Amino acid sequence: MKIITTTDELAAFSQELRTRPFFAVDTEFMREKTYWPILCLIQAAADGVEAIIDPMAEGLDLSPFLETLADERTVKVFHAARQDVEIFFQLTGAAPTPLFDTQVAAMACGFGEQVGYEPLVRALLNASIDKGHRFTDWARRPLSDEQLSYALSDVTHLRDAYKILRQQLDDKRRLAWVEAEMQSLKDPALYKVEPKSAWERLKLRGVRPGDVGPIIKLAEWREREAQEKNLPRGRVLKDEAIFEIARLKPATPAELAQARTMPHGFERSRSAALIIEAVKAGRNIPRADLPDIERPSRRAPAPPDVVELLKVLLKRQSEASGVAPRLIATAQDIESIAAGDKDIPALEGWRREVFGEMAEKLLRGEVALRLKNGAIDLVETSG
Repeated sequence: MKIITTTDELAAFSQELRTRPFFAVDTEFMREKTYWPILCLIQAAADGVEAIIDPMAEGLDLSPFLETLADERTVKVFHAARQDVEIFFQLTGAAPTPLFDTQVAAMACGFGEQVGYEPLVRALLNASIDKGHRFTDWARRPLSDEQLSYALSDVTHLRDAYKILRQQLDDKRRLAWVEAEMQSLKDPALYKVEPKSAWERLKLRGVRPGDVGPIIKLAEWREREAQEKNLPRGRVLKDEAIFEIARLKPATPAELAQARTMPHGFERSRSAALIIEAVKAGRNIPRADLPDIERPSRRAPAPPDVVELLKVLLKRQSEASGVAPRLIATAQDIESIAAGDKDIPALEGWRREVFGEMAEKLLRGEVALRLKNGAIDLVETSG
């Protein structure tokens, strides 16, 4: 088992990876007590080469490996890639490219919705993964041989699973589908929250118009504090506290103390003064400058029977194509199609071929669903 702790070792290993058409990547990190994830281990494996990189080793410069992640000549394979990609985005300002997410690929190959890594490995490789070290404190040193072996096995199994999934996608001519899905993982908004847009993470439907400004400024203050102090958002101010304070609109420490979500004595802290300032700033935002918060639509809701019929069609098309329903269309897509909307993902690209076109035909009465030999079938109608 190769453990890389020096920059020279990492440069040599990274050069080996660059000669391969693909390599699998996994990370171990901690973030329960921090805003930013603490990168503890990087595991990488390609055909004939595999290693664990210790980013916490004294004097280790990750640059050779990070540059390899940006090399477009070799595919970087992850499973449920978002959190791993976030770590590398924070280090480099960009997502590794090109990307391949085996969880998305598995959905395109008929393994169900958001299949976990362990069941996927079991199904593809007939291998089991010892999950006894899932809750390891990966920041602690030294790590045992058992912990390191567990970490490395994750990425070696991933390497082997990729080859099988890639072949299945090629056989089904669906590689382009997965490649299209990978584009969303390159969106910087997934990994970098600007304090000024932090309010967008909150669910504001039904919020009173007069509360919107304070909510925006409170969320901005919380995000900035969390980033600067490297604390989880909830350790700075919980979501429910933001909404309660926005409703109360305290102008003095005594008024802030009336909030049930505020601990006793908090009103005398520096943070309390900043919260009151944020509320004041939010109240001073002109109404015309506030964002349009989604309100319940005044249009007639999608007919429930049509929604249910489209769900049955989605299930039928999912089973017929061997693609997980969630990858084809979301619940919101179904509602939108039933309401007559057109500009939605389920009606575009490969999703249209698998489901969208048939959904429109169903709505136009050109096809119907029927039960045949105990299974849902489609039959053309006269319109």
